[in-house]
Amino acid sequence: MDQFTLDAIARITTAPRETYESFTVDPLTPLLGAEITGLDLSEELTPVQQKDIRTAFLTHHVLVFRDQHLTPEDHKRFAALFGPLHLDSLPEEGGDPYILKVSANKDSKVVVGNGWHADGTADDEPSLGSMLYVTEVPEIGSGGDTLFANMHLAYDMLSPAMKTFLDGLTAVHDGARPWFTLGQLPPAEYDAPRNEHPVVVRHPDTGRKILFVNGPYTSHITQLATGESKAVLDMLYDHVARTNLLHCRVRWQANTLVFWDNRCVQHHATWDYFPYSRYGQRIAIDGTRPLA
Repeated sequence: MDQFTLDAIARITTAPRETYESFTVDPLTPLLGAEITGLDLSEELTPVQQKDIRTAFLTHHVLVFRDQHLTPEDHKRFAALFGPLHLDSLPEEGGDPYILKVSANKDSKVVVGNGWHADGTADDEPSLGSMLYVTEVPEIGSGGDTLFANMHLAYDMLSPAMKTFLDGLTAVHDGARPWFTLGQLPPAEYDAPRNEHPVVVRHPDTGRKILFVNGPYTSHITQLATGESKAVLDMLYDHVARTNLLHCRVRWQANTLVFWDNRCVQHHATWDYFPYSRYGQRIAIDGTRPLA
């Protein structure tokens, strides 16, 4: 393990630990994620509980709440504590425009999110975060874990020379790319966004730097030649995928809600449970334009 990696890890593991008045926090790893116990999200949360959740969210970036029994209105009410709800880009006709159904079964040909990505980075203002509430898990009782990657740490682990090179670069994010990758065209009703964002951005709440590129949406780095851009992006994607210390894993149980910070976390939905089924509902929260 090189010194850049050791230094980046030490900055997290030696930081003072937060304390919480209203619930228990059990980290998933020393570097990312935490399971929260002692809260019922179907109830109105007190100001202290809301404050503690925000602190845990900014500290751990991925929060897991087990044994939650939520109606769609409960789900939306909890999400709305953190900002306006994000309209789904392809809402189901007759459905709730703020709720995306996330499901797979024996008839599925592909699964959304089966690769490292952050949600909607081609948007002018990508979402602040997402809350996925899973109520049905594969009948065999396992499979369908979601992996998360800490993109603060992904940046911090780079060498000073690489950080200097990446700082100031911008990349184009194209909302049509996920369809092109599958050899398809986006649905006619989908107005695919396309925006240019910094390769390295700062978290709007903490100021920490974030590596802000991902395979499904990032088309190219604007300031580089085509071959150079591909080489740099492939190196960064490989860094995220292969550096296990960046990752935490959530094993789904029925009635689990996971809330992750879409600004500084990527995720990867594993599709290892075919032909079994999984079902959940996701709500996203409006964010702001990424800035360096």
